[in-house]
Amino acid sequence: MLHLSRKSLKQDKAAWEKADIKLYSYDDTQVEEATQQTPQWVHFGGGNIFRAFIAALQQQLLNKGAAKTGIITAETYDEEVIEKVYRPFNNLSLAVTMYADGRFEKEVIGSVVESVVCRPDFSSDWKRLNEIFANPSLQIASFTITEKGYKLKDYAGNFFPAVAEDMKNGPEKAKSSMGCIAALAYTRYKAGAYPFAFLSLDNCSHNGDKIKEAVLTFAHEWVSNGVVESGFVDYVSDKQKVTFPWSMIDKITPRSSEKVQQYLKHLEFGDTELIHTEKGAYAAFVNTENAQYLVIEDTFPNGRPHLEEAGVIFTDRDTVDRVERMKVCTCLNPLHTAMAVYGCLLGYTLIADEMKDAQIKGLIEKIGYQEGLPVVTDPGVLNPKDFIKEVLEQRLTNGNLPDTPQRIASDTSQKVGIRFGETIKAYGSKAKDLEFIPLAIAGWCRYLLAVDDEGKPFELSPDPLLKDLQSDMTGIVLGDLSSAQGKLTSILSNKDIFGSDLYEVGLGQKIEGYFKELIAGPHAVRNTLVKYVK
Repeated sequence: MLHLSRKSLKQDKAAWEKADIKLYSYDDTQVEEATQQTPQWVHFGGGNIFRAFIAALQQQLLNKGAAKTGIITAETYDEEVIEKVYRPFNNLSLAVTMYADGRFEKEVIGSVVESVVCRPDFSSDWKRLNEIFANPSLQIASFTITEKGYKLKDYAGNFFPAVAEDMKNGPEKAKSSMGCIAALAYTRYKAGAYPFAFLSLDNCSHNGDKIKEAVLTFAHEWVSNGVVESGFVDYVSDKQKVTFPWSMIDKITPRSSEKVQQYLKHLEFGDTELIHTEKGAYAAFVNTENAQYLVIEDTFPNGRPHLEEAGVIFTDRDTVDRVERMKVCTCLNPLHTAMAVYGCLLGYTLIADEMKDAQIKGLIEKIGYQEGLPVVTDPGVLNPKDFIKEVLEQRLTNGNLPDTPQRIASDTSQKVGIRFGETIKAYGSKAKDLEFIPLAIAGWCRYLLAVDDEGKPFELSPDPLLKDLQSDMTGIVLGDLSSAQGKLTSILSNKDIFGSDLYEVGLGQKIEGYFKELIAGPHAVRNTLVKYVK
């Protein structure tokens, strides 16, 4: 039986190779020692996309001899990930790439050589993180913590309680995630104001600005409250010292697949059981699709790994923006969201199965090709039409990939502004002529009722605004069109959600009309899709 440990990789190498599991070729002891002495890269958020994609990129460089140090991963949200998913396996992961033709490629990822919890109450971990940030060698602090991880304020625009406490108490007593991040930046400032980059690799628009806004907000509040030196604001504002590059990342890394789990058991890989924490479920293995894209603004004041040798595209900010808009606003994310809400309503539990549904497939094709592509700007480094073709014909149809509409429906309130709102803005005065994007938005509103197309209740995916959104829709009854009168106004007019008031751009009434058709009774969702998706 194969178990994921560095000792096993050395002692049982032949058995790993017999199982056709690729191993790394560098000396991990030397890499660990170099990383301890001269850390260059710390990553916050050690979830699946990090393990399957980002860590695998650095492994390619280590295998080539193009890098000498590994990655230190830090967890801001779920400390049990470090205690249960990383340390018991010597920070190793088994990455399984799932191809549409049924093939599985397997590789042990060993580029993560250290793991820590980013919280002061984990004193030894917090001390180590502060040592890392005080070291002149640090080049990058990267993030995959999801868009909501950068947020400091609630639905009403007030600081979250933990954030407000951190603002008052200062960096030495920080407790919130972003408060701890800002405190580490202050440590680096105090140590010598050394340069480095905050690199967001999260799947959201202008992601670098998300973390920049959070860090600068803390810096300004702390200076105002007299708990840090005034020079801290100048430090994090100085582009020669601290940068916040934009990036576009794309690789689907869904929950652990039972199919992969059984396959690995057959290979006598012994660490296949799910690992449960209070905040999630993980595994020693991570499964992912084969397609992947990463485009990064090339602004790193203290240097960076040569990730272009692993296929990463480094370019200027405008190009990253065009690539990101192409993917997030047109070629993938809006299609995903439309599929997610309608898939949940129609009882689907697998994205690939939805692609066999004529109406859902037709809806996303029209959103992508008919309404999205005409206003997308070709970024030059990737072709939009080719990208969307790959999404529709190869990626979303991959039945090997256990991706669910329920996963994708998470945090939709945080996504619709960029996934649909930017295309709506691009149409300007002609936005009122759009048909299928408003149908998708109406579908999301129908989803928020938590009643499927059969009239049965179902559980909604997590969303930070869920309580407020459902409160706005209280009283709407399936089959009673009059009960919806005026109920969507506060949602559709909310510029914080959509980026514009949808009534002002001529879509509010149209969405309300679609919504009433969607709540006409059982099977109204299907009937509405059949009516409009020819």
